[in-house]
Amino acid sequence: MADRVYPRDDSPPQTTELKPPPPPQEEEDQAHHPQSPRKLAGPQSEKPVQPPAGTYVIQIPKDQVYRVPPPENAQRFERLSRRKPRRSHCCCCLCWFLSFLAAFLFLVGLAAAILYLVFRPESPDYSIERVSISGLNLTSSGPISPEFDVTVRANNPNNKIGIYYEKGSSVNVYNDGVKMAAGSLPVFYQDKNNVTVFVTSLKGSAIELTSGVRTALVNGVNKGTVPFNLVLRAPVKFKVGSVKTWKITVKVDCDLTVDKLTASAKIGSKSCDYGVDLW
Repeated sequence: MADRVYPRDDSPPQTTELKPPPPPQEEEDQAHHPQSPRKLAGPQSEKPVQPPAGTYVIQIPKDQVYRVPPPENAQRFERLSRRKPRRSHCCCCLCWFLSFLAAFLFLVGLAAAILYLVFRPESPDYSIERVSISGLNLTSSGPISPEFDVTVRANNPNNKIGIYYEKGSSVNVYNDGVKMAAGSLPVFYQDKNNVTVFVTSLKGSAIELTSGVRTALVNGVNKGTVPFNLVLRAPVKFKVGSVKTWKITVKVDCDLTVDKLTASAKIGSKSCDYGVDLW
């Protein structure tokens, strides 16, 4: 049997598939690595960021995060939210007390400033004018009973303030720490801008002198300088206008020397310090 021959024009059509040319990079890769298959790049997985060492990460589902207290704590939350802040009675009393104290101190300071500007108070000054001594026999070794008549000059320089000298004053005379005699001031009123001179009698009884004190007195008489210390304390009240103040203690300390231990003794040197105790 003879084969059937088809003419060239009658041959079945051939389909050709056109492929796009590979990219230049792929051509190079295929040229260098003809056997390596091409891998497709997939999506890269992101790794979670690790927390720093020593810390903990707690994950809680979102539906378990409460913005209001849970039902079992609802009543407590409502009670606490409705509670009003209360101040203790002690705190309120302390605030009132401090306010009252501050106002009182302010008023006292203001009144004191006004009184000072109106009356211009000045401190009185004192001095020892004369000392008469008797009964101080140093030739005998027995006890002595000396007497001192001390003339005191008190000056009140205030133009608008008088001074009341009250009971309870004391005047003491010492020699080398040994009390020789004691007495008090008279009770009187000293007018404003006034100088008052008064004599106070001081007496001692059965004073035992040590040999050292007796020797020091004898040496002082021989030199004409026998030292004594006079200590005066006087409670007074100041009269400001028609008002009397509370009792204020006037303090006077005088160091003086006399030439001899007789009624005609003369003061050689004297130095007095004075001040006041307001309370």
